[in-house]
Amino acid sequence: MLLKKFSTLVLIVLLVSTTSCRTNPVKEINNAAISVTKTATMKDVKSAITKAGLSLGWGMKPVKPGVIIGTIYVREHMAKVKITYNLKNFSILYKDSANLKYDGASIHKNYNSWVVNLERRINSHLTSL
Repeated sequence: MLLKKFSTLVLIVLLVSTTSCRTNPVKEINNAAISVTKTATMKDVKSAITKAGLSLGWGMKPVKPGVIIGTIYVREHMAKVKITYNLKNFSILYKDSANLKYDGASIHKNYNSWVVNLERRINSHLTSL
């Protein structure tokens, strides 16, 4: 009886520990189409992407025309993405992370949520151009 209870407890601990730290394949947004008015400029697209990221707590640093580095800190975690853009599309690509169990292909599941939220907010800001 005691062995059965101990086995059940061990199983519960294992299930909780493995589900709380799940990793998933790294989510990347590649060439997401955007439609802007004929009068929209690269500066307008840059501004929309920057404002979208800032509104979600991302630090947004333009590094050259068509490229912004976005960084977010959540508790002890950090994620960094490279956002490339032009007047037709944008991409959000993994650049770096800390404490997110990145192994070259997989990463903590929260990273993907942050990227999807960023993509949605960027799309929202771009539709107003």
